[in-house]
Amino acid sequence: QTKETKVSTTDPDSGYMVRDGKPEGFFYLDHRTVDHKYNIITDVHITPGNVHDSKPYLERLELQIKKFGFDKTLEAVALDAGYYTADICKKLHVRRIYAVIGGRSYTPVKGLIAKWRFKYDRERDLYICPQKQELAYATTDREGYRQYKSAPEICKDCPLLSQCTRSRNKQKVLTRHVWQDSKEWVKQNGRSRSGKYLYRLRYQTIERSFADAKELHGLRYCRFRGKKKVLEQALMTAICQNVKKIANHLAKLAG
Repeated sequence: QTKETKVSTTDPDSGYMVRDGKPEGFFYLDHRTVDHKYNIITDVHITPGNVHDSKPYLERLELQIKKFGFDKTLEAVALDAGYYTADICKKLHVRRIYAVIGGRSYTPVKGLIAKWRFKYDRERDLYICPQKQELAYATTDREGYRQYKSAPEICKDCPLLSQCTRSRNKQKVLTRHVWQDSKEWVKQNGRSRSGKYLYRLRYQTIERSFADAKELHGLRYCRFRGKKKVLEQALMTAICQNVKKIANHLAKLAG
């Protein structure tokens, strides 16, 4: 199976981006990290526009931890919904970094019972459907999702069958990632008082940082071609923003 990829004839390093609410075309993405206290930019990374936000995150996180010694000072991170992946949740959980990640809007298949109505029994490692029938563990796929399947001989006579599954063999299949516990830990953090407060700070920190870069420093458009030169532009923009932040902070201390 082959996948067709669009390549720019004027800037092959860029990537063709297609996202809801965003312009479609060839772009670069600026992935940056800022600290909560002073909104200083601690990392800038450029990727083609067709690279998902979550892809470079763990690598950049490890780089900053080693470079700045964040393993001793990093207490929490706040990320938007694009970073809510099993591997990111697992890594942050293992490192004991308090993580708050925006929730993804989930739209169940119209006419079918939502997954949350199937209760997971942790001790027995199985799901229980609204009709009190069990979905037993069957296998784990290559992406790390454990599959739980119902018994077709029971399901075929269920009064909720048409609302539960449309499979020809009358069998319901649910999946649960092997690192689902870490994802649920992140969700629980987001529901807490401190988690909600931390997530709201994103609008004053990272969102503000991106807005200033675009509106005040010309980062809305690339001034050059090629990933290396675009990175130079992004780094110079971050330097300007940081210098202003530091100067304002020092002025407040002196004043």
